[in-house]
Amino acid sequence: MAPKYTSIIFLFILFNSFSYSFGGGHDYHDALRKSILFYEGQRSGKLPPDQRIKWRRDSALHDGASAGVDLTGGYYDAGDNVKFVFPMAFTTTLLSWSIIDFKRNIGNELGNAVKAVKWGTDFLLKATARDGVIYVQVGDAFSDHSCWERPEDMDTLRTVYKIDANNPGSDVAGEIAAALAAASIVFRSLDSSYSNLLLDRAVKVFDFANRHRGAYSSSLHSAVCPFYCDFNGYQDELLWGAAWLHKATRRRQYREYIVKNEVILRAGDTINEFGWDNKHAGINVLISKEVLMGKAPDLKSFQVNADAFICSILPGISHPQVQYSPGGLIVKPGVCNMQHVTSLSFLLLTYSNYLSHANHVVPCGSMTATPALLKHIAKRQVDYILGDNPQRMSYMVGYGRHYPQRIHHRGSSVPSVATHSARIGCKEGSRYFFSPNPNPNRLIGAVVGGPNLTDSFPDARSYFQESEPTTYVNAPLVGLLAYFAAHSN
Repeated sequence: MAPKYTSIIFLFILFNSFSYSFGGGHDYHDALRKSILFYEGQRSGKLPPDQRIKWRRDSALHDGASAGVDLTGGYYDAGDNVKFVFPMAFTTTLLSWSIIDFKRNIGNELGNAVKAVKWGTDFLLKATARDGVIYVQVGDAFSDHSCWERPEDMDTLRTVYKIDANNPGSDVAGEIAAALAAASIVFRSLDSSYSNLLLDRAVKVFDFANRHRGAYSSSLHSAVCPFYCDFNGYQDELLWGAAWLHKATRRRQYREYIVKNEVILRAGDTINEFGWDNKHAGINVLISKEVLMGKAPDLKSFQVNADAFICSILPGISHPQVQYSPGGLIVKPGVCNMQHVTSLSFLLLTYSNYLSHANHVVPCGSMTATPALLKHIAKRQVDYILGDNPQRMSYMVGYGRHYPQRIHHRGSSVPSVATHSARIGCKEGSRYFFSPNPNPNRLIGAVVGGPNLTDSFPDARSYFQESEPTTYVNAPLVGLLAYFAAHSN
């Protein structure tokens, strides 16, 4: 059977495999607006006058004081009150990539999306302001996790953790370099001086990461593990940072670095992984754009890897690391499955656009993955998140009629300062954690960890793997929703 007909038959099967649609379609623009609004609920530091999530207040205004630096601002990563810089930087990179590739589709939400990036980059600039030192975490995670209190009342240890030449962290530094470089592209036409500042800092941070090689989870194991321990090694972040610096600067040195270090830094490893810890699939897709445009034949192996990534996650192709639930959701091992759903779907959509522009398809054995097929698979994942699933539940708070009410999130679940001005201490908040009542403060746009392999979802704070939102779940979703908002019927 000819490959194109195999693809058509497979696409027909995929279209008719799941029957959970509401029928009326989704309001992707509303979901896009809310997915960006979520970041205002995760803000740390002094909140601006245009803050739209009103139940939040200023918090952590003395972060960094113990080390003699200003580390206020940035984002809390999830439902706790710690600032983990590794996932914060990845969030910033993916928000920037969403804007870079889908800027024309974001419409009137572009300003809010750019503000979300800048809230991250302003903090990353503070964290990298001192030569030879990068601050990579604010807050003792064990102290924080022993309490259930809103960030405005926080009295847990705000310990500052850093990397330097003697205690390297190429993984987190490489990701910061990627974030600053990607964001410099976002601001290039909006604020050239800020864009230049970001790019100059990205160059310095990458140089630091490359010269002082090592994993931050080795240098700071007791602080960052098991929370954001780098299980995958630091090599992928060096390639990832170089790839974004090449895209941002067009300097030959970064292209030569990629070519020279492709094998040494294991570019072909775990090609179907992409997230805050593992950048391999993202590296291959990002670099493949130039290959598909005929501008980088010496980087052809990255396109080969990207094609293999596509084939590894297609429904109907057996792969031990990627499964699909009966309802059609991508499921991978580990916590917070939605991070895999949104990040892998983002790569599917992004690569489909690169393939379309190059008039290219991906051969996968007896199957052919066309750009249309990849877009459909990505859309199917987005629709599942928004409510087309066996539970008939939207996994985005505030979107649709039925969504999670008891998310694992301190600020959302404890009464706000506006309604309860008296301080609520570390252990006092436990009664709100164990309460069967819905959270009093809706964290609009938060996408939770989501259901398991059987499509079941416990709407309870105690099931943090399923009910906790994170910043890096939403970041790639912004690009996905922007595209489908602009291309929905």
